[in-house]
Order: sequence, then structure tokens, then C-alpha cells
Amino acid sequence: MIRTSIITTLFLVSALTYSQTISQWRGPERNGIYPETGLLSSWPEGGPSMLWSAEDIGKGFSSAVSDGKTVFVTGMKGHSDYLTALDLSGKVLWQTEFGAAWTGSFPESRCTPTVEGDYVYVLSGSGIIACVNAKDGKIRWSVDGVKKFEGEYGDWGVCESLLILDEKLFYSPAGKKTTMVALNKNTGETIWMSESLNDKSAYVSPLLLNYGNKNIVVNVLNDHLIGVDSDNGKILWKFDYGKLSPEEGLKIWPGAPHTNTITPLFSDGMLYITGGYNHVGVMFSLSQDASSITMIWSDTTLDCHHGGVVLVDGTIFGSNWFDNSRGNWCSIDWKTGKMNYEKTWFTKGSIICSDGMLYCYEEKNGNFGLVKPDPNKFEVTSSFKVPMGKGPHWAHPSIKNGILYIRHGEALMAYDIRKK
Repeated sequence: MIRTSIITTLFLVSALTYSQTISQWRGPERNGIYPETGLLSSWPEGGPSMLWSAEDIGKGFSSAVSDGKTVFVTGMKGHSDYLTALDLSGKVLWQTEFGAAWTGSFPESRCTPTVEGDYVYVLSGSGIIACVNAKDGKIRWSVDGVKKFEGEYGDWGVCESLLILDEKLFYSPAGKKTTMVALNKNTGETIWMSESLNDKSAYVSPLLLNYGNKNIVVNVLNDHLIGVDSDNGKILWKFDYGKLSPEEGLKIWPGAPHTNTITPLFSDGMLYITGGYNHVGVMFSLSQDASSITMIWSDTTLDCHHGGVVLVDGTIFGSNWFDNSRGNWCSIDWKTGKMNYEKTWFTKGSIICSDGMLYCYEEKNGNFGLVKPDPNKFEVTSSFKVPMGKGPHWAHPSIKNGILYIRHGEALMAYDIRKK
């Protein structure tokens, strides 16, 4: 009996450890929170120390991710998307072409790699899904997701950072054939296809949540917010804001739905979504069995464009949209949606959080700020200007083992933000 208990305990610990090895879009839980400790709470003038930089990663707006041994990032070269692996000193280990890039407006790579164990999972701007060996860059398998599932998308092509749970890899092609699919991560074979909602994909990377004894994949499409049972592809609930009454539409989704980009936030049975272009933020509650959702409140302050939002101690932080080049930094209450502050700091941008501090990266001029997560004021404790790269500063930063990774166009920079 004791031996069985020990084996069971070891198995559970092993399983938990394995489940925590995924490196992906906006951190381990996809919520912009990086569980690091021992980080600087202020930086010297000019910013933290840059450890290294690389300028041959291709053009892109995607984040770099690290599994602690290797750094992975996608980038566009010519008309193809490439996956680049670098060691922890910034040396390029290999580069692999994995699919055709998007060829329309803003074609630069946008998929952040998803890394689990010895494999990296990526999606090109034209919809090619690939599983790549993390050690040598060889493609294990690939699938034309748009062609196979007859996917439909908007003006900026396919943009999704793939999600993994156990043996399943999730992708949202949308269209008339299906809405979401689960592939076998080892073979690329289809495990299930959900029903079609006859919608288009937006530019949102899905969120995995566990609630009501279910693992649920949440995503935002052109016209729908959906929750899908990860076991079988059943759509548990949907919020169709494309068919609201005029009064409700003006209240909830007055802008252009096809520009949805923000991964939702989830906490304690509540689910929050937001988007730019004069959308509003909306909070929902999930029923106890996760079979339905109910709208709780809406907010017109924090209509985040594409920089993400974070939840810290009952407060949502992010930046809003005035137009494509302007926006303020905001704080709203998680439970009520009430605005705490709206503050001008250069312009809108991306945000993450780690070790009790916010990391804010404004998109126009590349100013990077360290901010205290105070619900009532926007206080920048330290800042510097990102020195390399060209184009909009749209890539979200990431953190691993005390190293801050900032991508700007074709340049990737690594900064040491550890306390000495």
C-alpha cells in the first residue's frame, strides 16, 4: 500500500512537472503573467544590461519564447515563414522554413512558437501548421490547416499561436466546414472537428481553462466568443455578438469585430474579453457546469488594440485605443469594470507582469517601462528606449529565468533583469 502510494505520488509529481514544461504565447497560463522571482524593481539609467542581440531572425511581430535551454522565434524571409532557434548566448543554432507567409497587408510573422519537450509547434501566415524538432530544426510533420479544414480569415491572414493539452494541438480555422479542430501533436492527424458556426477566424490565440470538471478551449472569432470541450470538440457555449439587436450591438460591440486580437482572461469562474477599434470590454460568468455564460458588465475604457491585458490582485491593466497610433494606459476593476485610471504615457502598447511589476512596451517609439501595478495610478519606476530593429514595436515581450526578451522587427534583444 505504501509502495503504491509512493508510485502514485511520483507519477502525479512527474505529470505536473511535465505539464508545466510548455513555453508559449504570453507565459505558462497565456495570461501575460510570468512566474519569475528575484527580478529588479528598478533599472539603472539606460535600462538593464543587454546580454546579446541577434538581427537575422526575419521580419515579425511575434514573441520569442525560451524553454530555459533554447530561444525560439518566428520570422518572415522572402515569402516564407521561418522558425529560428538560438542558444542562450544569442548564437543561431538553426533556421527552418516551415510554410508560406501571409502575402497581404502586414505579412510579417505573428505566430509565437509553442514549445513542449523536444518539439516546437508553429503556424504560418497562410495556415501551414508544423511540428519541428527543437534540437535540429527538422520538420516532423506539417498540415495545410486552411486547405484541409477550408478555413476562412480576414484582411490580415492567419494569426494564431497554437495551444497544447496532453496529446492534442488546437487550431481555429473557422469557415463552413468546422470552427475548431484538435490534431494529434505527434502525427498531425485529426482527432476531432467541432461544428461550424459559419464564421471567420480572427487573430486571437486561444486560452485553456479548467472549470466545471471540464478542460475548455476559449477563443474569439470574427463574430463569436466560444468555449469548446477539449475532449470531443463540442461547443459548450457561444456568444454571438454578430447578431445582437442594434441596441445591444451598440452597447457591446460597436466596432469592427474582425479585428479581435486579445486572448481572454479567466479567473474564478469569470471570463473577460476586450478589443480595439471602439469595441468595449465584456465580463461573463460561467455556470457551475460550464454549459453557459452570462454577461455581467461591459466597459468602454479598456478597448485594448493588440497589446494584451493582465489581471493583478483584482485589477485589469492594459492600454486602450484612440486610433491606430494612439492610446492611453488604463486600470479597471475586475469585478465591476469601473475605471480606476486612464493615463497618457507615449502611446498604447503591450503589457506583461512578473515578480510584482508591470512591463509596458509602447509601440510607436519603443519606450519600455517598469511600472508598479497600483490600481489608482500609473507610476513608471524605470524606463529605457529599445535601441534596435525597425517598424512598429508590436511584439509582446517575454521573460524566462531572469532574462527579458524584446523583439523589434528583425532584431531580438536579451536583457538581464535579475537582482545581483
